[in-house]
Amino acid sequence: MEELALHILDLVQNSLAAGATEVVIEIKEDAAGDLLIITIKDNGSGMDQEFVRRVLDPFTTTRTTRRVGLGLSLLAMAARQAGGDVQISSEKGKGTTVTATFGLRHWDRPPLGDVPATLVTVLAGAPKLDLIYRHTVDDRTFTFCTREVRRELGEVPINDPKVLTFLKRYLQEALTSLHGGGGVDEA
Repeated sequence: MEELALHILDLVQNSLAAGATEVVIEIKEDAAGDLLIITIKDNGSGMDQEFVRRVLDPFTTTRTTRRVGLGLSLLAMAARQAGGDVQISSEKGKGTTVTATFGLRHWDRPPLGDVPATLVTVLAGAPKLDLIYRHTVDDRTFTFCTREVRRELGEVPINDPKVLTFLKRYLQEALTSLHGGGGVDEA
């Protein structure tokens, strides 16, 4: 995959397939430590330890429509090429956490990509998902939580096209501000 945002989308789709009702996405950009850390944590069905040991193998999948599962193995390959790695922890019945680390300035690190579009895509397809997105750049943090958005929307569904358009613009502006060093309001 050309962008890390597409890996995030793939991981969230895995979470939804595992029955997750809550997904936490955390991105940390640490210039001083030259690290980019992406963590996806869900409350889905989880995996047993034997499956966790095999899950990075592209020929290990729970899908019945094809015999390969490339998402996690491609993410691991991208992370390792950029001086990082992938860690997976999971507990059956409690959920899964995937953490991918990359050298922030490593020449082989794929670009982060369009994270706002990824988040809006998730919300369009899974409007009842409790999604928490936290992005930290050095000492500045932006947090977005769908529970708070739903509270503000009242009866208007979060996947209403006008809401999704607004959310994408809001997220783009917040991340631009976060990277530019300006103040970011928490949602």
